[in-house]
Amino acid sequence: MALPPHGEGPAGDRVIQQTLETTWPADLSPTDEQELRVLGTALLRADATGVGRADWPDVFDPHQAVAPAFATVRFRVQAVIARRHGTGARAAVVHLVWAATDRGGTYTDGRISDRYFTRSTSKKGVPTWKPQPRQ
Repeated sequence: MALPPHGEGPAGDRVIQQTLETTWPADLSPTDEQELRVLGTALLRADATGVGRADWPDVFDPHQAVAPAFATVRFRVQAVIARRHGTGARAAVVHLVWAATDRGGTYTDGRISDRYFTRSTSKKGVPTWKPQPRQ
């Protein structure tokens, strides 16, 4: 399956998503994968644009003001999957392909980021995915 050319826009996102899914077959439960896809996307958006950083106090210092590197207007996740990371069932990686306009005004698609999570248990005994520091 050939990837769409850079600059294809949203029309090429479906092919990128299919390529990720074909290249890395699913190995998490559908529920875990969906939860991790949502978490990974939100974490990437917060990191790249600054929007939602307060939702991640364990990842972003709430007292540190950081100028976002990318504009929220042209930020788009093109494709995202979540898979196990390593040999255990308690670690996962979210692979994201995304597009955005940087502070200099340059729009680039096909950016690649990975966000790592570990399974933990909340104070109420509910299993949850916790983001790990950037690697």
